[in-house]
Amino acid sequence: MTGCKPSTLPMLQQQHLALALGPLLIGAAQYRRLVGRLVYLTITRPGITFVVNVLTQFMSAPWQDHWDVAIHVLRYLKNTVSHGILLSATSNLILKAYCDSDWAGCPVSRRSTTGYITMLGASPLSWKPKKQTTVSRSSAVEYRAMIASTSEPLWLK
Repeated sequence: MTGCKPSTLPMLQQQHLALALGPLLIGAAQYRRLVGRLVYLTITRPGITFVVNVLTQFMSAPWQDHWDVAIHVLRYLKNTVSHGILLSATSNLILKAYCDSDWAGCPVSRRSTTGYITMLGASPLSWKPKKQTTVSRSSAVEYRAMIASTSEPLWLK
């Protein structure tokens, strides 16, 4: 990885991973070990949380395309070594929450993934991506994301 080309995004846009994309990965244990380490990194690197959430869904039967996305995350981390969480003493202490969702993002189950991040000034406090338990219709997925993102700041206060 020392000579690899750095990436500016943790995951390519409009990239959808499914169960049967290519040849089954020979070193599945190595994939699981790498994804486990990426899960640990999400504690201090919220920017990779969504893609790591997607990668963990293929732990039982990873394919070559899943491995390629995991390597892409490493290339992104190499490019953004200076990124992280900084709690600045000079920033304002305004609590803000942001949310987003993808409608029917999973090509197999058609379930959506919602995510939110709660910020204190310019510093992230909590974040979470989650695949919804039910299939949502159109704008209902956005309302579910808003509910998740508004309950977190209420709990933090």
